[in-house]
Amino acid sequence: MDTTPSAPSTLRRRGRPPKGSSAPAETRTAVVRAGVALLTEQGVTATGIDQVLKQVGVPKGSFYHYFGSKDAFLREVIHAYGDYFGRKLARHFEHSDLPPLQRIESFVADAAAGMARHDFRRGCLAGNLGQEVGALSDELRAAVVATFADWEARLAHCLSLAQARGDIAADADVRELATAFWTAWEGAVLRARLERDATFLFRHARNFIAALPRPKPSTPA
Repeated sequence: MDTTPSAPSTLRRRGRPPKGSSAPAETRTAVVRAGVALLTEQGVTATGIDQVLKQVGVPKGSFYHYFGSKDAFLREVIHAYGDYFGRKLARHFEHSDLPPLQRIESFVADAAAGMARHDFRRGCLAGNLGQEVGALSDELRAAVVATFADWEARLAHCLSLAQARGDIAADADVRELATAFWTAWEGAVLRARLERDATFLFRHARNFIAALPRPKPSTPA
């Protein structure tokens, strides 16, 4: 699943940049982007700060110049990933040219193509961190929970549009349905990575949509 921005190119200059330049912000962003890519592929336990810094050509001694702590860095990584994935979801779930339920299928097709493009090395950063909850501080755990809550809210809104069209039963709890989708989604992503087969993503979407509660047919008076 292509859930991460492209990895940044290696920076040519090393050490602390001169004051007043735009380099500090650029370097900070590059380090966060590298962290997103690596944690999406490897998870937090297998990813060291040295490995992240090496990706962008930043010496280890400069890390605390950009981030106050490893937790502060991971918090920014989670937020960056959440923002990136949130924009992806908005692009699909708010696509007014498609019926709401087809928007879900469009998102899944995009995610499947992204996973295949990265040879199934990358999965879901939030899901990876969720599986390593023992390695997370309470603050980082809360950030991951908030990320899932945002995704659920976006999907619930999409489902409410389907509900307004009469595609889903009027009394269906769209928030519960959205939670169920994302909970099972993480398992589908894990299985797709394990078997290098995006079929599990499509199967999950197909089963989810097929199981949605439909309006009861009206009975003649």
